[in-house]
Amino acid sequence: MGQPGDAHRTGDRALLSLAEVEALARRAHEGQTDKAGRPYAEHLAAVAEGVRAHGGSDEQIAAAWLHDAVEDDALPPAWLEGAALTVRTKAMIRAVTKRRGEPVEAYTARILATPGALLIKEADLAHNADPVRLSVLDAATRERLTVKYRRVRSLLGLA
Repeated sequence: MGQPGDAHRTGDRALLSLAEVEALARRAHEGQTDKAGRPYAEHLAAVAEGVRAHGGSDEQIAAAWLHDAVEDDALPPAWLEGAALTVRTKAMIRAVTKRRGEPVEAYTARILATPGALLIKEADLAHNADPVRLSVLDAATRERLTVKYRRVRSLLGLA
């Protein structure tokens, strides 16, 4: 991702910087909370940091900030089409965006087929399955999510 005014451009526009992507993601999810009642931006920040900490590129970090934006209807799919992001960043966002009624096998296959997307999903799963986050949920929800995350990790080949 470029900084404002640098040579990274898409069409006639400069690409959004990571700071601009973060601010956009925070605004898009403003007022939303996660299952534990925490501000949703905390999850986005944790996923972006997980990607960064594991050597992710700026494109992957940008996709991590926006990984739930379309899925959660925080931003419309049409926004993504015209966004000042690289083709790779958009592809990763699309890859990790679950589609209504889509089998988990198709979802995970798309992630595996998209360069860079696996690291984003791995960081997402790591934060979603954090025992501290899960501990505040009721037992039935905690168990349902634990099974769900374990299955997705298995389909993605993550130990």
